[in-house]
Amino acid sequence: MPGSTRKTTLEECDLLIRNASVFDGTGGSIRNADVAVSGDEIVGVGPLDGIRAQAEIDSTGLCLAPGFIDAHTHDDWALLRTPDMPFKVTQGVTTVVAGNCGISAAPFRVQEDLPDPFNVTPDVQSISFETVTEYRRAIKDEAPAVNVRLLAGHSSLRATVMGPDLERAATSAEINRMAELLDKALSEGAAGLSSGLDYPAAMAAPREEVVTLARVLRHHPNTVYTTHVRGEGDGVIEAIKEALSTGQRADVPLILSHHKCAGSRNFGKSKTTLAMIDAARAKAEVAMDVYPYTASSSALMERFIDAAKDVIVIWSAPHPEVGGRMLDDIAAEWGVSREEACTKLKPAGAIYFDMDEEDVQRILQHPASMIGSDGLPGTEKPHPRLWGTFPRVLGHYTRDLKLFSLAQAVHKMTGLTAAKFGLTDRGEVAVGKKADLVLFDAETISDVADFDAPEQPAKGIHYVFVNGRVTLSQGHQTHTRAGRFLNNHKQ
Repeated sequence: MPGSTRKTTLEECDLLIRNASVFDGTGGSIRNADVAVSGDEIVGVGPLDGIRAQAEIDSTGLCLAPGFIDAHTHDDWALLRTPDMPFKVTQGVTTVVAGNCGISAAPFRVQEDLPDPFNVTPDVQSISFETVTEYRRAIKDEAPAVNVRLLAGHSSLRATVMGPDLERAATSAEINRMAELLDKALSEGAAGLSSGLDYPAAMAAPREEVVTLARVLRHHPNTVYTTHVRGEGDGVIEAIKEALSTGQRADVPLILSHHKCAGSRNFGKSKTTLAMIDAARAKAEVAMDVYPYTASSSALMERFIDAAKDVIVIWSAPHPEVGGRMLDDIAAEWGVSREEACTKLKPAGAIYFDMDEEDVQRILQHPASMIGSDGLPGTEKPHPRLWGTFPRVLGHYTRDLKLFSLAQAVHKMTGLTAAKFGLTDRGEVAVGKKADLVLFDAETISDVADFDAPEQPAKGIHYVFVNGRVTLSQGHQTHTRAGRFLNNHKQ
């Protein structure tokens, strides 16, 4: 049973965490317990008196939870460029799901002149891997601080097969080639297929192209189809309908990426979209991820700025000097419209203030929602969600607003996410599970990162363990890098 103590006598271990308030990741009630770790595995949970340990931590007054699993990231490249991953470790994240929104580092052959979202972070077009095996090898060699579960991106597959000519439907031969590459990627350990149908790289892909590729997942256990739907603004209801239909027709588990209803005309539509999702869940496996902010972030695009009250330009290739400034101020200074300024600034990235707080809270509360940061590493002034997502949920939304219980919040960022992404050996504090763990103070945990100073570590995270090794100690990163590539089987 989850959380039970191993029946054999436990006499010694490598690490003993004593007197913790254990939130086991299942969403069940908390209990006071000791937790023993040997190697990379949890070997005991319960009253563990008389055990010899090489190291002990007295966690009186602290909460012990499974390491947080970030359900939605674009960390494919950051794991290799900044393997210490401070923006994840300092908020208690031990595993990231990468390759989202149709863009993945593998399988991907770099092309010139690729459209958005291939400019979403500076690293995307500088390095790629034609096979997941090559990417796994790079992860093993670099040994990042956190684990990674990699999705194969639909847009990356399109670019590999079609080159930069992406503003059209793929031919039958091209779809077949993409399906072959996807099948190979899944065989090599990819977690599933992601799409970004709201971006120029995949807008022209008809529904049948996506359904055909999603059906490849049926031959690979523990895989999932995730989608940045074809519209999150005025067309959000139709886009959700399409995504649900794709999942049902392909007969595969579906995850809706960073579910939102963007633009003031669409505020409140989450009541409708969530009802649609509930109806679909009665027949199929459907979930979603969400981040705890009313501002989104992506490539700077004319079609996105209309829905936003305010827009911050976070980087611009032709005008790097404007990073961190409001788009309206730049446009006024240049004496041009918002749209004209946007065109002059591209390629660029932006933060869009385009959501309603009631919608955000409604989606966060939904039982099928997981927590995902959707952070964009590698930019000079990123959205604060890159550093603050998980402590913001635990502090602001759980402790302060009491949107849900602490046990429910932990479940949304651990056990639920592990189950949806086939991570059978993680996401719970239980004997036999991998020792990805976080110790935090429920009374003080909070996000410090904000839009003015976004690269700030959280408060209240005391210890983080990745595969049994101390990655954060008393709030300070140890620079231990014990992360792994997580494939479709137990690690």
